[in-house]
Amino acid sequence: MESCPTVKSILLLDSEGKRVAVKYYTDDWSTHSAKLAFEKSVFTKTQKTNARNEAEIVMFDGYIVVYKFIQDLHFFLIGGDDENELILAAVLQGFFDAVGLLLRNNVDKKSALENLDLILLCLDEIVDRGIILETEGSVIAGKVATSGLDSAGSLTEQTISQALATAREHLARSLLK
Repeated sequence: MESCPTVKSILLLDSEGKRVAVKYYTDDWSTHSAKLAFEKSVFTKTQKTNARNEAEIVMFDGYIVVYKFIQDLHFFLIGGDDENELILAAVLQGFFDAVGLLLRNNVDKKSALENLDLILLCLDEIVDRGIILETEGSVIAGKVATSGLDSAGSLTEQTISQALATAREHLARSLLK
């Protein structure tokens, strides 16, 4: 178990440091107020940085914090000080990519709150009781999409419509450049 990389928590906060989705996998923060205080301190420590293109890594309070921002959302992954930063960064990137795919690259607080169920399913597919299960964003998004299907559409229909929507978005972005 000691050689298996673990995650202490995953945080998704808004641009004011308020919770959008959080998941704690250890009892390092035993009370709700301790968790809120930790979230606020991590947000305050990192808010002045520009982690929009690549994930940033910082040591904070004896933890490794890997974080990345997009629009008005701040993605954080917290690991122990003895964890491999590259593995933690890969986990965060997988979460970041999966959320982007599921929200069709419209990643902002409003979309995240409207699709909170998908984001929470993402967290469940990525880490279970602190143990990393998956780091590939497309695999995570695929698992979440199949478990979150409505009875209105089949898996094939939804997958094709998602592929077409993604292709349209990529084409529009490439034409605008």
